[in-house]
Amino acid sequence: MKQTLSLLSFAACLLLLGACSSQRQPAAVRVVEVPVRVEVPVEVPIEKPHSSLQRQTGMILISKREMRLTLLDSLQNPQLVLPIACGKNYGQKEMEGDMKTPEGDFLIREIDDSSAWKHDFKDGLGMIEGAYGPYFIRLLTPPHTGIGIHGTHLPTSIGSRATEGCIRLANDDLRELVRYIYVGMPVRILAD
Repeated sequence: MKQTLSLLSFAACLLLLGACSSQRQPAAVRVVEVPVRVEVPVEVPIEKPHSSLQRQTGMILISKREMRLTLLDSLQNPQLVLPIACGKNYGQKEMEGDMKTPEGDFLIREIDDSSAWKHDFKDGLGMIEGAYGPYFIRLLTPPHTGIGIHGTHLPTSIGSRATEGCIRLANDDLRELVRYIYVGMPVRILAD
């Protein structure tokens, strides 16, 4: 949800505070109203995590070669191992549209409810509702944007090279994973 914050009311508060805290009169001020966009985070309905495992969770490790996502604890022991689909093309992501999954060390930027999102995969089927499954785990992957871990409308694609660059999970697996992850969590994607 995006809201506009009025700088006029902010400036008026500053003037009032200045007038109350000072003996002298404030100088004439020209106030200009400037709209400012403020991002307000939307609450994502995430199930309560198993607190002991979430506290111990260290990172997510993704192997494109083995088509596997592994949730590691803080001692690097596997806690959850899930099959994935990844980018259609092999190698390091170089530009938007190259159908490659980026390789390297990244962070979880946000966890979005994507259950109502639609996408056209340019396969002749048009816009697909629920294309990303219940969640989109957005990764911070500079300089690339729009890369994440998400669910699918096509469970048979898991275990193959089927995505435009994201990591795809079965929806039930994604729901399980979301119980243990957090914003800022490290994610390592290994080279092919």
